Amino acid sequence: MSHDLFEAAKAAMSKAYAPYSKFRVGAALRTEDGRVFAGANVEIASYPEGWCAETTALGHYIMGGGGKIVEIAVLAERMAKCSPCGGCRQRLAEFCRPETKLYLCDNAGVAETVTMGEMLPYGFRGDILK
Repeated sequence: MSHDLFEAAKAAMSKAYAPYSKFRVGAALRTEDGRVFAGANVEIASYPEGWCAETTALGHYIMGGGGKIVEIAVLAERMAKCSPCGGCRQRLAEFCRPETKLYLCDNAGVAETVTMGEMLPYGFRGDILK
């Protein structure tokens, strides 16, 4: 992973809106053509209506034209190796392949590398819904 993907997740985390949990998360994803899209979690008083950092990053990715996602970095301020929640695993899987690299980071950098297939081995696939 290029250091810039980690830095994009870290910069996004600094913009998180987490006044209730104080659990700030940042995520960044890179497309095959090198574009990076980042996002932070956003909480609101009406739980669970906020959204995760990965969801924000995916929104930017869709609005930026999409493409093949090849790498994802996730970082939480107060938790080493923060992985995407179940819902975000499915959201990410919608746009990734099983071999897409997922970097679980701590405040210093990548703590562990896994694949989306390892994180969500039995996720729903769009091709079965057609």
